[in-house]
Order: sequence, then C-alpha cells, then structure tokens
Amino acid sequence: MIMYEYDHTMSSKVNEKLPKRMRSINSIQVNKGSIQLIGLKLQDSYNDQHNWVLDSSLDSRGHVPLRARTGAWKAALFIIAIEFSERLSYFGLATNLVVYLTTIIHQDLKTAVKNVNYWSGVTTLMPLFGGFVADAYLGRYTTVLVATTIYLMGLVLLTMSWFIPGLKPCHKEVCVEPRKAHEIAFFIAIYLISIGTGGHKPCLESFGADQFDDDHVEERKMRMSYFNWWNVCLCAGILTSVTVLVYIEDRVGWGVAGIIFTTIMAISLLIFLIGKPFYRYRTPSGSPLTPMLQVLVAAIAKRNLPYPSDPSLLHEVSKAEFTTGRLLSHTKHLKHITGNNSFTVPPASMFSLTALSLIISLTIYHKIFVPLLRRVTRNQRGINILQRIGTGMLFSLTTMIIAALVEKKRLDRSENNEPMSVIWLAPQFIVIGVADAFTLVGLQEYFYDQVPDSMRSLGIAIYLSVLGAANFLNNLLITAVDTLADDFSAKSWFGKDLNSSRLDRFYWFLAGVTAANICVFVVVAKRCPYKSVQPNQVVVDSSVSVA
Repeated sequence: MIMYEYDHTMSSKVNEKLPKRMRSINSIQVNKGSIQLIGLKLQDSYNDQHNWVLDSSLDSRGHVPLRARTGAWKAALFIIAIEFSERLSYFGLATNLVVYLTTIIHQDLKTAVKNVNYWSGVTTLMPLFGGFVADAYLGRYTTVLVATTIYLMGLVLLTMSWFIPGLKPCHKEVCVEPRKAHEIAFFIAIYLISIGTGGHKPCLESFGADQFDDDHVEERKMRMSYFNWWNVCLCAGILTSVTVLVYIEDRVGWGVAGIIFTTIMAISLLIFLIGKPFYRYRTPSGSPLTPMLQVLVAAIAKRNLPYPSDPSLLHEVSKAEFTTGRLLSHTKHLKHITGNNSFTVPPASMFSLTALSLIISLTIYHKIFVPLLRRVTRNQRGINILQRIGTGMLFSLTTMIIAALVEKKRLDRSENNEPMSVIWLAPQFIVIGVADAFTLVGLQEYFYDQVPDSMRSLGIAIYLSVLGAANFLNNLLITAVDTLADDFSAKSWFGKDLNSSRLDRFYWFLAGVTAANICVFVVVAKRCPYKSVQPNQVVVDSSVSVA
C-alpha cells in the first residue's frame, strides 16, 4: 500500500498569501482532496482485507496467505479426512481392548480392566503435553505430522505382531498362555498409539479451525459450521469402527483389522501431506505458560496496590511488540481474583446408536435450527456457546433418568424370569448422542474460541484432559457410593452381576449430581464474559504480500 503524507505547514504558508475568498476555496479543495485520499486508503484497506488473510497466519512459503488459494473448506477437508481415520482406528481398538486382553492375552477380567484404565488415562492426559509442545515450539502442523507418524508406527507394530512368526500370540491353534514377545509388542504398540493421540487430538482440531479467518464475515460463519461437521465426520469414523471393524475383529481376525487400520491411516497421512500448499499456519509463540505465570506473580506482588481508574495505566504489550495473533480487549472481569439369530451383534456396536444420533442431531441443528435461531436471536451462532453447552447438560440429565427407569424395569422382569429386548437400551444411547451434539461440540468450540490465540492447541488439550480426568473421578465415585450403600442400604448397588446390583439407584444418584451441576453451571455461565479482541489494524508489509 502506498502511503501519502500532506504537508499542512506548507499549505498554511501558501494559504496566507491568498485573498480571503481564495483561501476558503483552497481550503474546500484541500478538504475534498483529503476525503478522496482517505477514501482511497479505505478502499485499499478493504481490498487488502478481502484478498489477503491478515490474522498473522502464514502460507506454506512463510508469506501472508492469499485468501482465494488457502484456508477455508479447501484446506479443512484434508484435515477432517485424517481425523476420520484416526477415530476409526482408535475406537476400533479401544472399544474391544478388554476383549483382546481377556481372550488373546488371557488376562483375568480385573487385570484387563485395570490395564485398560491405565491406557485410557495416559491417552487422555497426553494431549496436555502435545498441546503445549505445539503452541510453544513445533506448531500445530508439525506436531500433527510427528504424532501421526508415531501413531502409524504403533499400528504397524500391532499388525506385525499377528503375522511375524516370532511375534504371533501362539504357535498352535489353541494355547493357554500367549508368547511373552507378543504381549510386549502389543503393549508397546498401544502406548505408541496413545502417544500419537496425545499430539494428534489437541492440534488437529485447532489446526482445522485455524483455516478460517475470524476477522472475515463469511469465514467466521464457516468456522461455526466447521465444529459441527468435524463432529459429524468424527462420529462417522466411530460408527464405521464399532460396526464393521469391530465385527471383523470378532469374526475374521485381529490381523485383518490391523491391516485395515494401518492402510487407512497411511492413506490419510498422504492426503494430509497433499494438502500442505492449501493450509494456513500459525508460528509458535513460545511457552503459553510463561505469560500465565507472569500474570499470577504480578497479581500476587501487586495485590495491595489500588486499581487504576484509567485502564491505559495497566501494563500491556505494545502493538509493535505483539506481532503475532490478536490483542485481547480490556475487561474488568476477574478484577478480583442379543438374540438367537444366524448373526450376533458385538456388544461394542451399541455405541453406534450414539454416533448415529449425534450425526443426525448435528445435521438437523446446523441445517434447520441455526438458521431459525439466527432470525430470532440475531446471533450468528443461533445461540451462544454456553447456552449450547447448557442445553446438552439438560439432555444428559434426561439420559440418566431414562437409564434409571429402564434398569428398574429390567430388574423387575428378571425377578419373574421375563426376557427383555435390548431395544429398551436404545433411547438412552440415542439421547446421549443428542446431548453430545450440544455439550461436546460446544465445549470444543469454547476451548478453541475463548482462549488466547497462542494457546488454542492447549485449550483443546485441556478439554480432552478434563474428559479423561472424569474417568478417574468416576472410579472414585463408584467406590465411595458402594461404600456408603453398604452402610445405609441392605443391598449393595454394585453386585457380582447385573441382577444382584441396584444400578437404577446409581443412575438416580447421577441424575441428582447432574441436576446440581446444571444449577452451578447456570450461575457461573451468567457471570462468564466472552472474549473480545481489539479491532484489527490492517497493515500489510508490501515486501511480504508481493512475494
């Protein structure tokens, strides 16, 4: 952009030498010229904003990205493809892991469940490390590339353990105890997959969202749709995994399933690499924990100082120093700190109802409800993020109530030896899918959108780790409830089998906990501010944009 500067001092000297009438005419002409010059600058600014992506992103060559050639859906589709394959292989393994450990490794049920919990715990906490490394050092693209390579190595090793003679579970058709080499190879493989997931999950979703410019109206709308379609594709992978691939594992063989997992992941990695010229990249800005700790230290050190009446007296990084990302606006918030059929459905396939329900719910929500809600609320999202999360929590409460009622009916029938169709479980699995369409998608969008730009991978990692920590807390909750039930009830809530248990009471307890959680959430959500950023100052480095 060419910048013109008008010499007002010279103009005033020349103006003094003119007659009074000519001075007024000259002043009008100068003002008219200034208006025209400002108009040209505004037009140039608009053109720059329209043609170039000015949100601190870079293209594959390190230049300011050209909007027409990079980002948006043309880039996001490559990223969504690899997420589909990752979820397909992950759930194909995770939902049948207990079966593998008990039937192939020949572990007892208690040991198998313990090993699965350890693996799940590591898998859900690893994103914290992966998100930190991506935001601080490697960047999201490189982290995804490294993580996917590690993930693929785990799948290759898992597949090889079924075909290499020395790594096979047994050298006979039937064996009581598998080879130690197979067991070692298996656990190394699944923990490589766990490490790969740690770098894959927090970075891939945020990297996909980075492809949409938040300062561009159309792309901002696209990004709102992105989180919905991301989860549709994710659930399509889960649905395929818990139906087709789980059946292959149970009926055809784990080796064949491993070949399918490995092949699909390798193809998706190739697709991800092909999309490299179309991506928009964010430069890592150093450890995101450093400014957080600096704020904490400063808050403690200056806790006795009076709060300044003028916000400009507060410390803030200058716009000249802050060259990547966007500056947040000042806020006063936080000022104070089965059956008898020729075909058997695998138990893990029940999750297909949840995945299918989530896909249908997201499609209906995105295509029907959002356009209607936009007209009513005048909000581009239809409803805001926290309202979406709260709506999902209400569906979660409904799920617990349905589960309690169905379990009580099953217990009554079991006392009379009356069979009960598995179809009775369908409503609660379907409602879970509806709840996830609101809550999980809303949480993903919140933890991406409402954190600083330099912490978006870490934000997604926190969201994932919270879900993982909930699994550990669930085990503690079961232990505590079981202990209290022994003291205050004649019958334990968790017996040796379903018929000797009172899971209906546990579901009612969870319904009560969920209801209390909703009340707390409403109070907090009403006081929670949304992030606002300072207006974008359009400045284009001509040497960069021309390149």
